[in-house]
Amino acid sequence: MLLILEKNISLKAVNELIGRLQWMGFQVVKGHHDNNRESLALVNSLHKQLNPAAFKDLPGVIDVLPLDKPYKLAGTDFKSKPSIIPCQGLSIGGPGIVIMAGSCSVESEEQIMETAKLVAACGATILRGGAYKPRTSPYDFQGLGEIGLHYLSQAAKQYHLLSVSEVMDTTEIDLVANYIDILQVGARNMQNYSLLKNLGKINKPILLKRGLSATYKEFLLAAEYILSAGNPNVILCERGIRTFETYTRNTLDIAAIPILKELSHLPVIADPSHGVGLRNMVAPMSRAAIAAGADGLLIETHPDPDKALSDAQQTINPTMLAEIINSLEPIAISLDRSIIRSQ
Repeated sequence: MLLILEKNISLKAVNELIGRLQWMGFQVVKGHHDNNRESLALVNSLHKQLNPAAFKDLPGVIDVLPLDKPYKLAGTDFKSKPSIIPCQGLSIGGPGIVIMAGSCSVESEEQIMETAKLVAACGATILRGGAYKPRTSPYDFQGLGEIGLHYLSQAAKQYHLLSVSEVMDTTEIDLVANYIDILQVGARNMQNYSLLKNLGKINKPILLKRGLSATYKEFLLAAEYILSAGNPNVILCERGIRTFETYTRNTLDIAAIPILKELSHLPVIADPSHGVGLRNMVAPMSRAAIAAGADGLLIETHPDPDKALSDAQQTINPTMLAEIINSLEPIAISLDRSIIRSQ
């Protein structure tokens, strides 16, 4: 249920109404509906016997709308206009398209510094790199841990970039958040509900990757865990799903981009690197994703891809990254959008 509030309602009146609703047993989430009008979503303790019209009699309430979808806060019933996620002066969503680029894993201080320098020169605005790497084999490189976070943070600051890195466990959240601007939830952790709920308690953007076999509904319900815990800054990432096709690492679901943007107000970015797992397919899938309406791309880039310690076969070099970004400009312009480039 969504309570639409009076246009000029005072903060005191809003807080009193929230307190009253919480006393009644409801979980209340503040938001803004159409025309930037304040709203309160009641997302639990709702019974079919309740009469929504009765809530119109509460002080400050002018209308009551249903929240029928299971993903109440991620859906467009809660917020019909697209969300724009703020992050250290950068906006994710809206007319600007962001490029996140960097190596799959932070291998050394020298390597991530060189990577940051090169991807910034190409126009990327966010440096990606894994300090904790969930690998299928326990014998593969697992990342450098905290020292990797330090290297990534310093490299990003050195070249005026923001940073994104994966958090794998609830015990790592505070540590990763201390170094990194955007915390990523990997595909394998999309339904790690304890992790999601705890990420809902911090005040940093969360990049949530779609699980290997997750439906759109399951994906949005995973986002709902973060939103319902109090963090509104969720970015959805389509990174490919596992299908019967074996030629590519995964099948990048381009249709997911416009569908998710129809079902949800949250920004949607695409990861063409994991989506296909083939270096020469990253460029065409990047262009396809932007044409489909993606708000950004997450691209694995390394100074010497063949020597990358992880995911070498899908990693591109900086020259290819620059060519991709340049090729996206006319597509973005045709959609009345633009590529946000590093300064």
